[in-house]
Order: sequence, then structure tokens, then C-alpha cells
Amino acid sequence: MKIFSGFPAGKLTVTPLPNLFFSELLVAIDDLAELKVTLHIIWWMANNKSLFVRASDLRADQTLMQSLKSADAKPEQALTRGLESATERGTLLCLSADDALYFLNADKGRRAFEKMETTQPASTTKREPATTADRPNIFTLYEQNIGLLTPLIAEELQDAEKLYPTDWIEDALKLAVENNKRSWSYARSILKRWKTEGRAEKSKKKTWYDEYGKYVKR
Repeated sequence: MKIFSGFPAGKLTVTPLPNLFFSELLVAIDDLAELKVTLHIIWWMANNKSLFVRASDLRADQTLMQSLKSADAKPEQALTRGLESATERGTLLCLSADDALYFLNADKGRRAFEKMETTQPASTTKREPATTADRPNIFTLYEQNIGLLTPLIAEELQDAEKLYPTDWIEDALKLAVENNKRSWSYARSILKRWKTEGRAEKSKKKTWYDEYGKYVKR
């Protein structure tokens, strides 16, 4: 462990945080990657006097990527997970483009997001799917149900296939669609729950999935 020598004497530059961050967000966030990404983006926007940050800026930020090395995944995977979780939680607003833009879900951020969304050229909102010589069926299923495939998501799907049966992944993605939670982070949380708590055999007539991925008797 690297020992922190303490804050030096004299005037220090500070980054303000809304009180709601401590009273609501901090108690809700249970993923270290999401917490680090959220705090870093707030700091980045304050120091760069910007209302949004590009995904490429985050990937190129050595301080952020170094901090994510301690997470339970590769830094780029941890970044992707943190951004997805913060967006799904509503802390961030994401404008999909060739280089995704992230806004803080605050008054100025929302107005900037809405303005950018209406003026964003259609040609820049398209992202080419990841290419591979032999595309597993799970890739196609992801694109059909969740969205365009990026290299990072493709890598996470390949890792998931090593941990879970293919039919589990397919059902988790379909469940994400049924519950209007179209994100890999939501499907991944279902898979983790099934692996931890077990998954009952499906009965076509007597059971159905609840919103948390559990089978419930009718």
C-alpha cells in the first residue's frame, strides 16, 4: 500500500460535489469502478470547464486508467462497466456517437445534452460493429437485442461464455429487453445472480421471469 503523505499546507484547489452525491449516490453505488469513474468525470469537467467528456478522453487519461487497475477487471473493461453503470443509474447521460459523449445529469448537463442531441448530425451517431472472422451467435444476439457491438463488449461477451452456459447468456439478454433494461451490465448482473443463487429449471406454463432474473411460480 502506498502511504499518502497528507494534503500540503496552503490554499488547495477543490472540486465541489453536490450534497446529494453523499446522501443518495454514495450509499447506492456498490461497484468501485462506477464510483471511480463518476468521481473522475466530475473532477474532469470541473477542471476542464466542460459540460461533457468524450469516451476517448477517458481512455487516454492515465490517472483514471491507473486507478482502475485495482478493479476486478482490465482497466478498459472496468471503464466500460463504470460508464454503463453510471449511465444506467442516471448519474450520467450518454450521447452515442463515433466517440460517445458523457454529460453529468445536472441542470446544465441536461440542457447541454438536449441541445447536442437535437443538433448532432445523423452520420455521427452511427458506430460500426466490431469485426471478427468468426462471429459467435452471442454477438449477433447482442446486436439484435441490445445495440451495436463494440470491441470491449465483444471481449466481455467472450469472457462471459467461459463462465456461463450459452443459453444463460441468451436468456439474460432477452430478459434485459423484456424489462426494458437494454444494457450488458443489466444482463451481466442477472448472470451473476443465477450463478450465485442458482437457476431453477424453466417450466413453460408454471413459471415466468421476474425483473431480477428469478423464476417465479404463477
